[in-house]
Amino acid sequence: MEREDAARGTLATDRRKPLNSTAASLLGFLHEGAMSGWDLVTLSQNRIGDFWTITQSQVYRELAAMDAAGLVEKGQAGARDRTPYGITEAGREAFAEWIARDPGGETIRVPLLLTLSFGDHLDPEHLDRIISANRDIHQRRLDRYLEEKEKCGNDEHGGIPPHQYATLEFGIDYERAVLDWFDKLPGLLSR
Repeated sequence: MEREDAARGTLATDRRKPLNSTAASLLGFLHEGAMSGWDLVTLSQNRIGDFWTITQSQVYRELAAMDAAGLVEKGQAGARDRTPYGITEAGREAFAEWIARDPGGETIRVPLLLTLSFGDHLDPEHLDRIISANRDIHQRRLDRYLEEKEKCGNDEHGGIPPHQYATLEFGIDYERAVLDWFDKLPGLLSR
């Protein structure tokens, strides 16, 4: 009987559906302590929102699914009816499997590039306004990243974990490259 249970446990583990990136991100945040869905939405927007979008509806949907799967455990509702969720041992194991995988290649999804690729269908002045608005977004993002880096001071990564610091550096370099492309864009479009 014990052997059968062990075999069933192994099969159940082997059949576990792999985590999607949203669920895995939430489990990653829950390693820092129990949080409500609202806390997770806010944290994900602040920490990874510039390169990985997680909506409020996704957070609550994933929390419900992970609770049903035993990856998180629902706590007692607190202030403003916010219910904290804590990561379970099964959640830690699922996250460990997810984080150890090769993330694969990225897919570039830039709405501006999609619009720009069909720009000959737009009034040039309208396209200029779209380009200008998007350039402003990237400039503000770079400014925000540079402020974050300045807060780090001369300390080793300013007290933030090195992997988060490396992500911040990527963001700074990325935004500088995008802004450089915006500066070249008038010449590219006049050809």
